[in-house]
Amino acid sequence: MLGLPPTITATPIARLPEALHWRGEPNDWVRATRPGQRLHSFLEGLSLEADGTAWMVDVPYGRILRVSCDGVWQVAHEYDGEPHGLLRLPDGAFVVADYRRGLLRLENGALTPILSRVNTENFRGLSDLCRGPDGSLWFTDSGRSSLSDPTGRIFRLRPDGALDLVLNNLPYPNGLALSQDGRFLHVAVTRANAVWRLLADAPDPLLPMVGTYLQLSGGLGPDGLAMDGRGRLAVAHAQAGTAWLFDPLGFPLLRIRTPGGLWTTSVAFSADSRTLFILEAQAGALHRVDLHEALPEESET
Repeated sequence: MLGLPPTITATPIARLPEALHWRGEPNDWVRATRPGQRLHSFLEGLSLEADGTAWMVDVPYGRILRVSCDGVWQVAHEYDGEPHGLLRLPDGAFVVADYRRGLLRLENGALTPILSRVNTENFRGLSDLCRGPDGSLWFTDSGRSSLSDPTGRIFRLRPDGALDLVLNNLPYPNGLALSQDGRFLHVAVTRANAVWRLLADAPDPLLPMVGTYLQLSGGLGPDGLAMDGRGRLAVAHAQAGTAWLFDPLGFPLLRIRTPGGLWTTSVAFSADSRTLFILEAQAGALHRVDLHEALPEESET
């Protein structure tokens, strides 16, 4: 990555209340990913409503959480699973990318399976998802892939139910973001500490041309991604206490620190792109940054 851009600090606006902290023993997910630790939660999958309501998942404890615009927390749904990604559909339902159970639909308090296997085999473990302009669902199947086992996958579920295997050679694919016109797919490749980019409809579906769009350093690697209507890409940099904002050409605009914790997991733009919301899992906190104020010249263009 090029030289550091201006650094600012995000403002915490909501923290998971102690009444909602998990009090039980560490489960398999916690023991595998945070050995020796006891986690009160691990928040991921930030999704925003137009009125400012924020939705998110609690990965190890199977909770879907809602935070009102005035900071009131509520467990909207709880189930036996490991939700990693959350996406609101135009019909009001949610799609959940669950590490153990595949793609699920959450509607009126009920979970139903969308896709739990591929070619009669279970997924390795789903991470995140996004939706294309045509209604296709793109999702990552990371499992425990890494640089020593670069076998993570990206799938596309088309509106007619057809499933495409897009890539199968990634060291832990994670967050996804499509350009507004749906032409380019950006994927956070956590264990390579990079963001890759490819044409969403490549001329050669067997071996699509893929390039490194961003190369980060430090922390663990990129986690959640979000792209606004102006082509700016926000990146949650896991275990670096940082979110980044890049311009449409991939040049850095801002480094944003998350006070209180290093496990930055998820990002989302407000509908008007004036505000960036950031989720940090170590403290269980939601942050915000006024981009109009932080980048007045950028906001005027």
